[in-house]
Amino acid sequence: MSVSQRVPVTVLTGFLGSGKTTLLNRILTENHGQRIAVIENEFGEIGVDQELVINAEEEIFETNNGCICCTVRGDLIRILGNLMARRDRFDRVVLETTGLANPGPVAQTFFVDEAVRGNFALDGIVTLVDASHFEQQLADSEETRTQVAFADVVVINKTDLVADARLDEIERRIRSMNAMARIVRSDRAVRAGVAMAAVLGIGGFDLARALEYQPTFLEPEYPFEWAGLFELGSEPVELRLRPGPDPSMKVAFFAALAGERTHPAAAAERIFRSFSGAIEPAAEGATLDANAGPRDLPIGAAEEVRFRLKAPRPGAYWLFTQHLPSEFDLRLVDARRVALRAGVEKEFAPGHSHDARVGSLSLESSRPMDPRRFEAWISAVLRDQGTRLYRLKGFVNFEGRDDRIVLQGVHMSLDTSTLGPWGERQRLTQLVFIGRELDRASLEAGFHSCET
Repeated sequence: MSVSQRVPVTVLTGFLGSGKTTLLNRILTENHGQRIAVIENEFGEIGVDQELVINAEEEIFETNNGCICCTVRGDLIRILGNLMARRDRFDRVVLETTGLANPGPVAQTFFVDEAVRGNFALDGIVTLVDASHFEQQLADSEETRTQVAFADVVVINKTDLVADARLDEIERRIRSMNAMARIVRSDRAVRAGVAMAAVLGIGGFDLARALEYQPTFLEPEYPFEWAGLFELGSEPVELRLRPGPDPSMKVAFFAALAGERTHPAAAAERIFRSFSGAIEPAAEGATLDANAGPRDLPIGAAEEVRFRLKAPRPGAYWLFTQHLPSEFDLRLVDARRVALRAGVEKEFAPGHSHDARVGSLSLESSRPMDPRRFEAWISAVLRDQGTRLYRLKGFVNFEGRDDRIVLQGVHMSLDTSTLGPWGERQRLTQLVFIGRELDRASLEAGFHSCET
């Protein structure tokens, strides 16, 4: 497909609560004559962002990842492949990332994957900045700096909450991190109020600048750091590992692939795509145990953990681990208690780090909420945990009210609105909290205390 025939893709990024969904809704309702397919990348067990997006002509595709950075590439390959089957129904793709995402792996997808590169063109990355919280987010979050650094256009949003002198200082901070990006201030009277020409049809993502910021930009990232190839027979073996620095570590086992027995990089890419659903399963009987996919090391395990494994047939099997085996004293042991050695092994340097302090909590109830108790509880949450609360979003079903109430919070600020009557829709209260070191037990207890 020629460059002019490739589908342009706009990536909307920005930290939690910066106004990405507001801008997306403006794009979907503006009279620009383009049919738009939307991809939503959420963080949290309950997906609520899709419900906050105004209905577009094209289906909204949603990804919901445990790891918000290194698995998104596989999801995008799969979703973009599905989109090409209905190419006649849209002219452009707009992808809204989660506010905790590094946009690098998203952009990388359009350069390192041959099929994606042939059908889609990254038109640009648009980063939204919350003027009222930008300085705090810069101090707390590496993602904020990365989102600005990768931007082709930076939209300074919520300018109505900040004085002109402070806006000038924000622009200087942005310029110090990304001198080439175009900076646009949103209209004071309209949140995310920017001209469509400023965010659509930018003219192409600046690959040279991305490589300058991150020299390894074109090297694929994976959700594992090590791979080893083991010869397994018909007898079961044991995987043994001790508690390490990450108690939620996942370990995945996959069968050897034809032609990739001694090429860990090729095996890693094939397995990564298979596991994410971007391609068909890599091989029949690929997983060694009965449960397809990763195995979790029990959180808080104090002693050595053992998994009994039996290969579906004798042969060479790849073992992929999320962290280095040395961090967990990880080893494979045969029936004679002899440790097996990997014939081939490779370390994959992580292109990012995970802040274990940051997480999400999703709460859901089919019972109506008492308005007074709920208001008192949410006010206490903002007061007591607001500095650690990056984002609060969701819907509330209040007793005695037919309106569907929307909550949108950033730190200690909270906005409420309505999406009209519930109608035939199931009445559910669904809330997603994203933050650092949140008091989960307190949030769960307070939430359920508001039920009628």
